[in-house]
Amino acid sequence: MARAMDPIPESNTSVAPLSGLRVALFSGNYNVTVDGANRALNRLVGYLLRQGAQVRVYAPTVANPAFEPTGDLVSVPSFAIPGRAEYRLPSALSPRVRRDLAAFAPQVVHVSSPDIAAHRAVSWARRRGLPILASVHTRFDTYPRYYNMAWLEPALTALLRRFYRRCDALVAPSESFAQVLRDQRMNYDIDIWSRGVDRDVFNPRRRDLSWRRSLGLADDDVVIGFLGRLVMEKGLDVFSDAIDQLSRRGIAHKVLVIGEGPARDWFTARLPDAVFAGFQGGADLGRAVASMDVLFNPSITETFGNVTLEAMACGVPVVAAAATGSQSLVDDHISGRLITPGAVRQFAEALRCYVEDADLRTAHGAAGEARSLEFSWDRINQAVADTYLRLIRQKKQRMAGG
Repeated sequence: MARAMDPIPESNTSVAPLSGLRVALFSGNYNVTVDGANRALNRLVGYLLRQGAQVRVYAPTVANPAFEPTGDLVSVPSFAIPGRAEYRLPSALSPRVRRDLAAFAPQVVHVSSPDIAAHRAVSWARRRGLPILASVHTRFDTYPRYYNMAWLEPALTALLRRFYRRCDALVAPSESFAQVLRDQRMNYDIDIWSRGVDRDVFNPRRRDLSWRRSLGLADDDVVIGFLGRLVMEKGLDVFSDAIDQLSRRGIAHKVLVIGEGPARDWFTARLPDAVFAGFQGGADLGRAVASMDVLFNPSITETFGNVTLEAMACGVPVVAAAATGSQSLVDDHISGRLITPGAVRQFAEALRCYVEDADLRTAHGAAGEARSLEFSWDRINQAVADTYLRLIRQKKQRMAGG
């Protein structure tokens, strides 16, 4: 049997509290592209390694990944997702991967995407009596409605339920999303793995008027920003419809779009007067966000809302859908506005208030920045480590009692 039940120290040990812990992490997209989920996973692995744990990551690899992976990465068989070639779908646990996994002898298996390889990893772990933690990063069940296939949602929800119920516990990025998972009966052991924000990158001092000018944005322009991958499930239709409402009402504003994706041509055609600044990363991303005057995030697929938190850290008020993620971050009428999903006229009215009232932007932006100070990456990632240790102890107790 794998060395799953080797002794491990308690999580409150003062020096290297995770020394001896071995974690096998399965990711559908660890560093192939850049998104909130894989950034969070890489930060988690970096934290675990600094605390003395051993981590082995199993994920697809490509010749030219978006960034260098944190930790040891083992390539798993995969294929490009049709129509979304920037993502790859792990397709199997090959004999080579299984041998590597057995040699590593993890004490806990962490799956972060309900793909084929993760299903196989869950079965592999269950046969060996290993605890399994699943992190849930996105509202996969809502995706079909953006591609005129809403009839698929019940079947997809059932498939997700089968996957997550085979895991010992879940971690979700926000309490609002955790409650959705409970209501859907995905699992009943759900902890919170929130998200942090890098204050060196995201803060109001990053605002750069000269950069704005280089994009054709005047100092007195009120800039409504979009930040994220340009895919329909991010609410691009609602965003553009609300902007149309502002234009028809004669509300002076400018739109700044940060991000790339397969729906860029569609979005460009819908917003011909917008400034598309493309992908921004690191300090450039912090500059771009801080140079907005309001962030508009109409997406309902977010489980946390990294972009919302990043805007708040930059002192930028947020207009967001009252959905999982943002509603755990934004205090309505204090640091931003939470609007009924899809309510275009209400979104437009909230944006109008910010466009026309500089004092309101300043006050709500300051409140958002104060709220963002609560999100420390180390504290947040330790919560996941504590969940690993709890699951290992519980599994040992059940085995001893059985």
